[in-house]
Amino acid sequence: MQLQDSIFIVTGGASGLGEATVRAFHGAGAKVVIADVGVAKGEALAAELGEGVAFCKTDITSEAEAQAAVDLAVSRFGGLHGLINCAGVGPAWKMIGKDGPHPLDAFARTVNINLVGAFNMIRLAAVAMARGEPNAEGERGVIINTASIAAFEGQIGQAAYAASKAGVAAMALPMARELARYGIRVNTIAPGLFLTPMMEALPQDVQDALGKATPFPPRLGRPAEFAAMARSIVENVMVNAELIRLDGAVRLAGK
Repeated sequence: MQLQDSIFIVTGGASGLGEATVRAFHGAGAKVVIADVGVAKGEALAAELGEGVAFCKTDITSEAEAQAAVDLAVSRFGGLHGLINCAGVGPAWKMIGKDGPHPLDAFARTVNINLVGAFNMIRLAAVAMARGEPNAEGERGVIINTASIAAFEGQIGQAAYAASKAGVAAMALPMARELARYGIRVNTIAPGLFLTPMMEALPQDVQDALGKATPFPPRLGRPAEFAAMARSIVENVMVNAELIRLDGAVRLAGK
């Protein structure tokens, strides 16, 4: 699928990996709906990029707000060809903390946003994609989810985050198998240590130390590199049901 004139929703599109994806896709000629809870940042980005970009306030765990993002893509731009799920949270809680056991509501919230929210967007977006006309390859849509290498090497304090991202990774294959009949592909990117807003909040010396933990290149990943991988997946029709680690060969230590 070519990006030119294709229509995408990017969740978490107002910052970090999502923002980089919005910018890259728009720059390549795609039309993009930014779906994010950050109204100020989302509206500012849409205004900056101008024609071909729209913002929709979207809590991905809300059926109504998720459907509104899908409806906006269809009504404003004429359809839907792709969904890039970048929205998520990354809390850290020890199983046995100073104040007692890991809060159950924190675990549930993490799974609800990272896993259930991603599923919510996929199920609604897939319906809209399936209604579209196929291209010459018989393709109607592309879905890309964002997992994490923590899904495989979760560190101390990451039980909730790792569980949610492992679920994201696991659902790509059954979804890809089911949606194949509609010409819709489903893939997953598992980033390593990237310079996201959460990482930027850390002191520079901590950022530098984390970057050096990556074998090569010995630095933090750039959001634009995530966006480039997403573009490559979109444009290569043979990439389906894959999980791609984008991590510079880093493997997370226990803590």
